[in-house]
Amino acid sequence: MRTSSILLVAAAATLPLPASAVDRAPGERTSRVRIVRDSFGIAHVHGKTDADAVFGMAYAQAEDDFPRIEQNYLVALGRLAEVDGEKAVWQDLRQRLFLDLDDLRAQYRASPPWLKTLMEAWADGLNQYLASHRDVRPRILTHFEPWMALAFSEGSIGGDIESGVDLAQLRAFYGQIAPPSPAALAARDSEMTEPQGSNGIALGPSRTVNGYPLLWINPHTSFFFRAEQQVTSDEGLDVYGAATWGQFFVYQGFNRQLGWMHTTSRVDNIDEFAETVERRNGRLVYRYGRAWRPMRQQVVRLQVRSDDGHLKERVFTTLATHHGPVIRSENGRWIAVAMLNNPRAALEQSFLRTKATSLRAYQAVSERKANSTNNTLLAAADGSIAFLPPQFVPVRSARFDYTRPVDGSDPATDWKGLHRLNQLPQVIAPSTGYVMNTNNWPWSAAGSASPRAADYPRYMDQLGENPRGVHATILLSGTTRFSAQSLSKAAFDSFLPFFEEQIPLLLRGYDALPPRDPRRARLAAPIALLTSWDRRWALTSRPTSLAVHWGEALWASEGPKAKAANVPLFTWFRETMSDADRLAALGQAIDQMQKRWGSWQVEWGRINRFQRVSGAIHQNFDDAAPSLPIAFTSGNFGSLASFAVERQPGQRCFYGTSGNSFVAVVEFGPHPRAWAVSAGGESGNPSSSHFNDQVRRYADGDLRPIPLDEEDLRPFMANAYHPGDPRPSEAAAQPIPGASRCGAL
Repeated sequence: MRTSSILLVAAAATLPLPASAVDRAPGERTSRVRIVRDSFGIAHVHGKTDADAVFGMAYAQAEDDFPRIEQNYLVALGRLAEVDGEKAVWQDLRQRLFLDLDDLRAQYRASPPWLKTLMEAWADGLNQYLASHRDVRPRILTHFEPWMALAFSEGSIGGDIESGVDLAQLRAFYGQIAPPSPAALAARDSEMTEPQGSNGIALGPSRTVNGYPLLWINPHTSFFFRAEQQVTSDEGLDVYGAATWGQFFVYQGFNRQLGWMHTTSRVDNIDEFAETVERRNGRLVYRYGRAWRPMRQQVVRLQVRSDDGHLKERVFTTLATHHGPVIRSENGRWIAVAMLNNPRAALEQSFLRTKATSLRAYQAVSERKANSTNNTLLAAADGSIAFLPPQFVPVRSARFDYTRPVDGSDPATDWKGLHRLNQLPQVIAPSTGYVMNTNNWPWSAAGSASPRAADYPRYMDQLGENPRGVHATILLSGTTRFSAQSLSKAAFDSFLPFFEEQIPLLLRGYDALPPRDPRRARLAAPIALLTSWDRRWALTSRPTSLAVHWGEALWASEGPKAKAANVPLFTWFRETMSDADRLAALGQAIDQMQKRWGSWQVEWGRINRFQRVSGAIHQNFDDAAPSLPIAFTSGNFGSLASFAVERQPGQRCFYGTSGNSFVAVVEFGPHPRAWAVSAGGESGNPSSSHFNDQVRRYADGDLRPIPLDEEDLRPFMANAYHPGDPRPSEAAAQPIPGASRCGAL
């Protein structure tokens, strides 16, 4: 899709666009940029122009964690195999199915002057960092070009390309090997994974103590996935929040008039088309209606690092129809996938929305329809609140089930353009005074003021309600008025609705067992522990530990069944799973705990831990090294404060890798106030005092005040510096208060 000139005029009339002509000479630009670090090492960047601010923003990010910036662009550019070798080939090929690097260069050249200027400033900031830090050794990217920003124009944790194309099946198709077996696919479906999503809450004046709108920002991402920054300019840029490493826009955050929180949407906007393909006269063709069309072919060349360190070229010929790239074969037909692929519009939308100062202005920017991934929870200083679904939603025929591949040879299955924004299930100024989303359906976004599912096509949601949505509805229903502090407390509420629903069903199955069934004696004490539990997580809670192991066993047994039946998993748990399966999963949980801990009665804090011992992107955990007990659990069980864990071979404890990451609450009064906390700390350098200086606050849900104004930053101004100057010295890293080894509280 192309953005119309009419749209650009409309957006420009609402928002001041950045200046188009800025000198790129590093010496002159650096003098126009000031960086101030607050007591937690957060960069507060100011530039004369928006481009100057972007230059400083990129530079400050590189100071904090250049390896994560480079990693993100190796992935985005499809160049990861140049460092990781053969294991990354298929990930790179997947990326190149959709992003042609020559096309990105052309899009950069065709970009409006204001956007080109920002891309140039972004590249200059990263290159300035490398030039002034000769000790830094990039793995591959020793120089950044402005067009590269288009490869990574949307800041989600997992974009459409990643979620829409399975690597094992892609490898089977283009590598001409056997596809994954049904058993292998079932085993993968049995692993409990944290949803790549988030929580967002916006409260209108009628639901707040001070009469000012409140916004809760709670992304659930991989830890250390985003940088926290404030970025301002004399051209009107004035934004604070979380920016994905290597991007020049704040992804989730706020300015002085407006705040936005993105949650991963479950609307269907990625579809698969089963193509009928033949070879005729030496050419591959596919059927479309009564005609046969030539298959599009493109040569993709990848550089792959071999075991001896040398680069070798791998060449692939990729295939595509008018629907999109072919990604696998199924039942004798080739599957092509259709999704949003409009990098320039996405980058424009991502940046311009940070300068929007009202709901109307935000919607004008959104007319680019270049967001397919995210719902948005929005709050504005004028009292507006809104829930906005993704703007990229294709119009489809109700005759077909798009949750499975549809017949690509039937023109009736084609997309029929995009929905207008007013056709989507959005909520603006609801009578209930709140909007929320937890990656659940939109039909509970505002309580009784929510949209009705019957009024919309079924593809507006794929997965239904989830336990976090149930939890948020319980907390927000009624007339309670919240302060920033009480909203924060509510967002760390310890209730676990999944177990509130499932434990009575477990008890029902237990009570139905025959009197002499041996399971009665074996499960009696665990059942008693769970039924007497208040369904709340706590560090010292033994029922939490047993319940979590039971929940994971349920995922392992029921996940493949639900997927095979094409039923949302939480619906399957509630409506289809048998009591016998619940009892069997509890027995498996007991066995696992006995094997790992020697008992099924273990305090939750002894098991569930936060550990950050190195700056590595992929952490290797160590039971013998210090870690911090964490009370909250996986969001799958309904914990709004989410903590998803990884179990590494040889380690007993569970160590967090995603979930609550950047967390903030914003109050839009006459002078905005905000509080935040991030997992670990801002710096990726283990020797820095800002590597782990927020961990204690993170574990306790204790958000720190954010300095936003010049007066707030005055205590730190003595250490202000320009990009390229030596950064003021930092204190050495300190031990984490309360840290202990695995198994201790």
